[in-house]
Order: sequence, then C-alpha cells, then structure tokens
Amino acid sequence: MRRLALLLLAAILAGCSTPPTYYSTVNTQPLRLAAGELEAGGIAFITPSSVTGQEQEKHSVALAYADVLKRDRPNVKVVTLPETLGAVNKAGLVQPYRRMYEDYRETALLPADVLRGVSAATGARYLAQLQLQYYKQDSKGRFGVLGLRISETLYGDLRIFLQVWDARDGSIAWEGTQELRMAMDSTSNLPVTLRELLERSAKDLLSKVP
Repeated sequence: MRRLALLLLAAILAGCSTPPTYYSTVNTQPLRLAAGELEAGGIAFITPSSVTGQEQEKHSVALAYADVLKRDRPNVKVVTLPETLGAVNKAGLVQPYRRMYEDYRETALLPADVLRGVSAATGARYLAQLQLQYYKQDSKGRFGVLGLRISETLYGDLRIFLQVWDARDGSIAWEGTQELRMAMDSTSNLPVTLRELLERSAKDLLSKVP
C-alpha cells in the first residue's frame, strides 16, 4: 500500500498524461481545383465566420491553418489573415470587404467583384474562407483514491468547414469539412486547447487539398 501511494503521489506531482487519441471524419468536394494550381496562384486567408459565442476564436482559426499550410506546403504562397486585412485596408476596400463578410453569413456567397479586389490587393488567386461550426472542451473522471479524483479523460471537440474560392471567376474551387475529437487521460488540470485541435484539424483537412 505504501508503494502504491508513493506511485500515485509521483504521478500526481508529475502531471502525467497519455498521448492524445484523435477521432477524425473528413468529407471533401474537390470541385475544380487541380494539382499544382494552388502553388501557381497562391492563397489568402480572409476573415473566418463562427457560431454564436465563438466569435473571439476567428483569428486563432485562421492563424493555425495558415501556419500549418506554410509548414506543410512551402511552395504555396500563403497570405495570412493579418496580411490580408492590411492589404484590404491599404487598397481602400474596407466597406466592400465588410459587406462581403456580412452577406456571406446570410447568403453563403462571396461577390466576384470583391473577390477580385481582395485577390489583386493580396497577390493571391485563391481565397480561403473558414467556418468554426463547433468547439467544446469537457472532461470525465476515471480514477480516484479515497474519494479524490486522480485521473480524468480530457475531451476536445471541433467541427470546421473550409472553402477555397477562385477569385478569377468567383467560383468555389474546393471545399471540405471535418469533425474532430481529441481525448487523453491526464492527472493535470490543463484542458485540451483550441490550438491543439486546430493544428490537427488543419493537418488533416489541408492534406486533402490538391
């Protein structure tokens, strides 16, 4: 019993956790984007949309996806969201950009004339529109001693939708969606972070883009 107690104490102090397990479902619509076209045209991230209550996470979504794309596809010109916003502002496109974003939430359309303006400002033919459709953190107790919860399973759930628009003609060149769950057993109180989920989601979903 003394040895078991020491082992439990050491585990608690160390904040042990098991490697995360991922459960991922990806569905894609290739549409008309061909291999090599992303490298030839480049891609710029525009402001993501999100479900009510998660608006503050929009920039984190775009940042994580841009970072993973730059790392995994070094031959693709990637314009990050801050770079896109700066270019839009310099080009005097703030009001058209705002209206485009507001209209998208109502119609799921991005006007071709505004797309061409953003494309010209950023130098990227393709524009990435992300939607954060669901995000949740949770935990469940698994192991306890003398009424104290020692280990718990941490969960993180995420649903992301990505569209790649071709600014040349205003069409959707590619789209895909992913539902992702990450779970791990841990003795620490640290939650599954959104950044961890986004990086795994970006790696899975962007690997399907031609």
